[in-house]
Amino acid sequence: MKTAALCLTLTLALAACGDLPQPFLDNPGANAIRLSVPPPARLVVAPPTNALLDDRGAAAWARAVANALVGEELPALVEPPRKGDWRLVLSADMHGASVTPRYTYLDPGGKPHGDVATTPVPASAWASGDTKVFARAAAEAAPPLLGLVRAVEAQAKQSDPNSLYNRPARVFFAGVTGAPGDGNFSLARDMRARLPDTGDVLVTKPAAADFLLAGIVKVTDVAGGQQQVEIHWVVRDPQGRVAGDIAQGKDLPRGMLDHFWGDIAAVITDQAAGGVHEVITNYSGRRRPVS
Repeated sequence: MKTAALCLTLTLALAACGDLPQPFLDNPGANAIRLSVPPPARLVVAPPTNALLDDRGAAAWARAVANALVGEELPALVEPPRKGDWRLVLSADMHGASVTPRYTYLDPGGKPHGDVATTPVPASAWASGDTKVFARAAAEAAPPLLGLVRAVEAQAKQSDPNSLYNRPARVFFAGVTGAPGDGNFSLARDMRARLPDTGDVLVTKPAAADFLLAGIVKVTDVAGGQQQVEIHWVVRDPQGRVAGDIAQGKDLPRGMLDHFWGDIAAVITDQAAGGVHEVITNYSGRRRPVS
């Protein structure tokens, strides 16, 4: 599993609740909590013009680099850069009979923020345009490039007092839909009560929010007189991009939740509120506490 700050998978355990009904306390199965944090900025890899390659080879190397970065869960595009894009500039230096691939990270204003050089390649192999040669070089470069990108992002967030790195997040909660009985009301009530305990701030207008939260419940009849209950707590940024999806799932006796959710809603939201906060923490790039 990748451990980069921009993409995390987390399973959260629930605290014990005495003799209360605990249908979500044991193994949640295939729908265990899943968190994902996509990076907010575009990273463009343009085919190089100073890499000792013809146009075909330059394009192949750029594609290999973008593919390797995607494999590290850092989305990268091979296309001409647009205003506001970060760029990865590829180049290559000749030293004797070898070529050293180099990767320079530029901000939207063209300022370099570091570079990575990988193992020299025989000049003949490099000039051949062999895609396997480019793939090996890109695979070697991807992990240190990911570290460089993350370090630059963290430095920018730490130096900005208005950044989410340095203040509580403002969350607009749109409520819960799809639950039988009083589930929509009970889950929404308990989430509103628990989310502020994590340090995040609830706001009443979407325009004032850093993140938008919505709960979605799906109940499906399955064999053996059971119902499969799925609950998704979807966190989005103000542009509508998904920052995380906290998913809870459990099979229950059919009709168990057709009336009152009560303490079951409390158990569910105790777990989910922590997951929502974890999404926001990771998306914001905040430093994790040292244990």
